[in-house]
Amino acid sequence: MKTFLQKICSLMLAVLLVCAALPYDAQAGFEIPGVSQVQTDAGTAWVVKTLDHDYERNTYYSLRDIAMALKDTDKSFSLEVTKNAIALNPGNAYTPVGGENVPWETGEGPDTSLRRNECKINGETVSYYTLIVRLPSGYYDCFMMAADLAMILDVGIGFPMAGSLQIDTQKSFDVSPEALEEAGYFYGVNGVLVGDAATGEVYYRYQADAPWAIASTSKLMTCLLTMEALSAGQISLEEWVTVSPAAQLLSESSDGVIPMEAGGQITVQDLLLGTLLPSSNECALCLAERIAGSEEAFVQRMNQRALELGLSQAAFFNCNGLPCYTEDAIPAKRQNRMSAEDMFRLVSYLLKVYPQVTDITSLKSAVLTSLGREVRNTNPMLSNLPGVTGLKTGTTNKAGACLVTSLTADDGTTEHDLVVIVFGSEDSVERGRVSGLLARYALQAFYAGAGEPGEEAVQVPGNLPVHGEAAVDWILRTARKRWAADETVE
Repeated sequence: MKTFLQKICSLMLAVLLVCAALPYDAQAGFEIPGVSQVQTDAGTAWVVKTLDHDYERNTYYSLRDIAMALKDTDKSFSLEVTKNAIALNPGNAYTPVGGENVPWETGEGPDTSLRRNECKINGETVSYYTLIVRLPSGYYDCFMMAADLAMILDVGIGFPMAGSLQIDTQKSFDVSPEALEEAGYFYGVNGVLVGDAATGEVYYRYQADAPWAIASTSKLMTCLLTMEALSAGQISLEEWVTVSPAAQLLSESSDGVIPMEAGGQITVQDLLLGTLLPSSNECALCLAERIAGSEEAFVQRMNQRALELGLSQAAFFNCNGLPCYTEDAIPAKRQNRMSAEDMFRLVSYLLKVYPQVTDITSLKSAVLTSLGREVRNTNPMLSNLPGVTGLKTGTTNKAGACLVTSLTADDGTTEHDLVVIVFGSEDSVERGRVSGLLARYALQAFYAGAGEPGEEAVQVPGNLPVHGEAAVDWILRTARKRWAADETVE
């Protein structure tokens, strides 16, 4: 009997050990090691180690190998890599550590993970996904997508043939959405749109007229209604709002962001910060309940406002963009939806009438004073490109990873708000990369004068209220630019 019990215990222990190991194996990264021939405009070809993450041709390049290739060019950079951090300094000379520009050794094939390691460019924290590998020499190397590195260094890149990469240090990084679309790049997203909110010009669109689930980018409509309530004097930023049982219940759910207790109080200012930066669903609910008395009444206002703004494909079921269920015996699962064109209209109106919203959405972090809690912005674009001022991220299983980006550009007279809308990318990695590419294209198109003027212009309906303070701010900004230009001429 004792022997039988010992066997049973050993079997149970083996099962437990296997079960414990399964999640680790399932979550492990998988990289395919390889090499690429990288040629610079100096004419020299270099061997650069690569890692294809999960899929063939989803290629990440060795930064140490490329640093050597660019060592004696105008685009040289120094590099420091540790176990989970990268520091890259363009313009500095690279110091070799050994093992650069040689193929992988036999048996190498690192099993690592793609993640947002701590990354600094010229001392400034940025947000890119990278792979870090420990080399046989004992040093660490960092692997990055070619497009991401090209954007950082502002160099031209091309792929003349399979297994090769061309780097042109004399050319600036250039984006052609049409070429990307032809290559199937946007098949991995639902819809995108790039345009100028100030003029209504659309620079590029892809499946922009079809409605898609929009997740937490819904909160931009919640933000608009909040700004209008503030403008009308219905609420004030300093006003204290009492947390409802429904808000507490939401904060305790798997979609909760900021802990809240029913009966507690938080200011409107902090609710707005919480809604727009960490994308707090419970903060959005508190605002909705305070402004309209209930979320149901607030949603009616959201849909009415969408009609007034001409958002023909928009439908709202809640104030935050979470999936919600009907009360039927067999409940239907619904999500807020909108087309990219609708979102462009909404954002253009919001930025024209309430440009001060970017004072919030441009913050990387903030302290919710009434809660004594620091929150961080979920928007990665704020770190990666100068001039980005917002606006909102969003993610659900159905909506995918969404991002609405705003950035400023100057025509010498007036500042313009450029907008990039990306709906339904596969994950946050692709969301950031697609948004980054299109944000740079927005700047290219703005300064090159590209776009579709005329009928694409966003018209602000004449019967809608226009916030006077915003109009005055726009006039003053324009005047300041003109004064500066006059002084320069004189």
